[in-house]
Amino acid sequence: MGGRDHRDGRGGTCGSQGMVGEMTVDAKRLFDAIRAIKGAALTQADVDAVNAVLAAKQRSLSNPETFFAGVRKITGSLDQQQVDIINRLLSSAAHWGVGWLAYGLATAWHEARLKPIEEWGKGKGREYGKVNSTGKAPYGRGLVQLTWHANYERADAELGLSGALIKNYDLALDPEIAVQILVRGMEKGWFTGKSLATYIGAGRGALKEFTDARRIINGTDKAALIAGYAEKFQDALAAGGWA
Repeated sequence: MGGRDHRDGRGGTCGSQGMVGEMTVDAKRLFDAIRAIKGAALTQADVDAVNAVLAAKQRSLSNPETFFAGVRKITGSLDQQQVDIINRLLSSAAHWGVGWLAYGLATAWHEARLKPIEEWGKGKGREYGKVNSTGKAPYGRGLVQLTWHANYERADAELGLSGALIKNYDLALDPEIAVQILVRGMEKGWFTGKSLATYIGAGRGALKEFTDARRIINGTDKAALIAGYAEKFQDALAAGGWA
């Protein structure tokens, strides 16, 4: 959450045979958990990937009150569910720079008003609005409005949900799953093949970058409107000390 001390867990590595050097307790627990899930020793590639995550800078807000005051200038009053979603985003995207996070927040605000929701109209008149063999229609759900069965399949695989999301699309409405779909999907380019890094640099984003970044989600639909939101969220994050 905003204002929380995010420790990066650096301090050692775990070799390909599962040998643990000096490291923090949190890092050791992480490696042990991954090893338990795999049911086997970690490969060097596993170790390198985990260490890259642990080494990433973890950001937080130094002044959450100022940040939320700035957010309310965009959104108006916030209910507890919206505050919780924002805090989940701040925590899950603690490795993002201010420009990336601003655009993520702008997307969640535009698509779902910072609440995991079903698509307005539930895909009526669109192919993805039709019920398929799962007994449900893969219309938009969540914070980024995930659509089409293939996209639910990818999110399920990427999040390690073992088919649960494919069987029940409504899991995309679960706050934690919705946040992970937004954060990991926008970072890795799940939705259109375009990612945050395609358009926005590591630091503060520019209006043109925010405008072009709409292609991460949905072509150029409402691109200028969302870019305007992103500029305001970015100002709120900067005022709140996101660093």
